[in-house]
Amino acid sequence: MNAATRRLATIFPGYFGGTTKHDHAADYGWPREITFEILYRAYTRNGLAAAAADRLSLRTWKTPPEFWENDNPEESKDEAALRQRLEDIRGNQALIETDLRAFVGGFAGAILRLADGLAFHEPVTIVPGGVDGLVEIVPAWAGQLSVAQWDDNTASETYGRPLMYEFKESAVQSENTASDTQQVRQFKIHPDRLLLWSADGTIFMRSNLQAGFNSLIDVEKIVGAGGEGFWKNAKSAPVLTADEKFDPIAMAQSLGVAPDMIKDAMSERVEDWQKGFDKLLMLQGIKAETLGITLPQPSEFFMMAANMFAASVSMPVRVLIGNQTGERASTEDQIDFNWTCMARRERVVCPMLRELLNRLQKWGIIKKANWTIHWESLLDSSPSEKMTRASGMAEINAKSAGVMGDGEAAFTIDEIRAEIGMKPREEIGESDE
Repeated sequence: MNAATRRLATIFPGYFGGTTKHDHAADYGWPREITFEILYRAYTRNGLAAAAADRLSLRTWKTPPEFWENDNPEESKDEAALRQRLEDIRGNQALIETDLRAFVGGFAGAILRLADGLAFHEPVTIVPGGVDGLVEIVPAWAGQLSVAQWDDNTASETYGRPLMYEFKESAVQSENTASDTQQVRQFKIHPDRLLLWSADGTIFMRSNLQAGFNSLIDVEKIVGAGGEGFWKNAKSAPVLTADEKFDPIAMAQSLGVAPDMIKDAMSERVEDWQKGFDKLLMLQGIKAETLGITLPQPSEFFMMAANMFAASVSMPVRVLIGNQTGERASTEDQIDFNWTCMARRERVVCPMLRELLNRLQKWGIIKKANWTIHWESLLDSSPSEKMTRASGMAEINAKSAGVMGDGEAAFTIDEIRAEIGMKPREEIGESDE
């Protein structure tokens, strides 16, 4: 171990090899390895993990993307046919679900069912029927997909890439799914028929939940310990103290048991009392006291872990938690989160959508053209913000009327109309008179 590594090992014990004083995973109850099963359980059972994935997905896909074959803003026949087909097969919803699953698992898959009469394990050539050739898009979790065969031919163009995948639907089951009645699908998939969804198009991307996973565990421990502590404090067993006049023989007779059975009989009576607070606990010569426990307020510790997790997913904590803290996310928080979602669109979603368009063109499902993706920006101002700016422009005009000169204004009427999305007056037949 060199000097630099020794210094790091001193500052961060447990991370840089050598003899360490602490095993952080063992000390703090964190998992040593993050598997898909752990990530999936976090998404389905941890509120912060679910909120991070769902909120990012909802904001990223706030509006559906539009596919244009040219720069003409008027929708063409082919654009309308593709849009309608995706609506008919709920294709956009399937792509949204695939993107969400990739956020949780690091990658996911969109299985393409095609009307070409071939099996899933066969490559795709030409698909007849135009847009009707796309039958269904099936989202798949990372845990349901595995590589069945790799290309190990160094002379191949696809060297190092999967030649075949395997899909096993039963590998991921909801807790309320009856496995004995579920229709299980399992088959091999050729890469042509699987849109592997991840930031780099491979199965090696890590989950977005992984960096902040330790904080998720801490949140669960804080919330669970708090809830259990309050419950046990409310239902705590009384402490029984016998005075010097206590007569065990008389107590046994009153309980109808032998003297050596007093302990068990008293335990049963206390248990019956605990099951219902309205029951009367009668004790003869014994004083009952509750052992009160003062529990600290866990909000400070909860927010510390929540802030760390929010930072790991690039999401302002007030956007992540919402109004549970009594505060709304600030405008700056919302703008920052919108930038994050726009970046995810460009880095992850749009490359996958372009890959889908390329395949549909290659197979003859849509015609070959310069297809592009158009998406309503998340950074556009809201209607209320536009009205506020337009009102400010009009106010500036009113205040500057005596300064600018007769008939002059800082902003024209058409400029103010444009600010709120209205057409110029000339285009709608209005005159200045």
